[in-house]
Amino acid sequence: MADKTKIMIVEDHDLFRSGLKRVIDEIKDLELVGEAENGQVFLQALRQANPDIVLMDIKMPVMNGIEATEEALKINPSLKIIALTIFGEEEYLFTMIQKGVAGFILKSTSINELERAIKLVSEGHQYFSPEINGILAKKIKDDSSITLHLTVKEKEVLRLLCHGYSTTEMAKILFLSKRTVEGYRGRLLQKTEQSNTLNLVIYAIKNNLVTEP
Repeated sequence: MADKTKIMIVEDHDLFRSGLKRVIDEIKDLELVGEAENGQVFLQALRQANPDIVLMDIKMPVMNGIEATEEALKINPSLKIIALTIFGEEEYLFTMIQKGVAGFILKSTSINELERAIKLVSEGHQYFSPEINGILAKKIKDDSSITLHLTVKEKEVLRLLCHGYSTTEMAKILFLSKRTVEGYRGRLLQKTEQSNTLNLVIYAIKNNLVTEP
């Protein structure tokens, strides 16, 4: 039997934290190993809890999610952190990206989307709630878009990446092998001079390289 993915919740609102705990308990292959009401408590418990993925609120008393993310990744660079956000917190998105989060999900997300986000992040991918793409697009809209010479397949892969599809899902949709899809992804990273998929998605939205499906 495969090991369960260990989850820790960092959230200052008791009701929301309790709700997340119940959801995690209901999802197969997930194990809740800790909870904290602010970043300081989280950091104190981090080594003992040893989570694989942290669901991190952004705005918290004592120590917020930005500071906690930065410090946690110094302690454990391989830790995966998914930011929990609400509409109106756009100002924190880029800062959290710079600090190294693996994704964003809205607090209003469904159980299915939460499960999907955790699965993709645990596999090494990044994840945005679909609504986050819209928030980012408004936040970083730039009239001076650039011109990139992308092939038809590269554009298709980029569009699917921006809408949260995994390599396996893209391969099925495009009738390609996973290795071929990874090749296109690698060329996109090279052409855009980005270091990872999360930055590639932001770059694509900023420069109007993708359209809605």
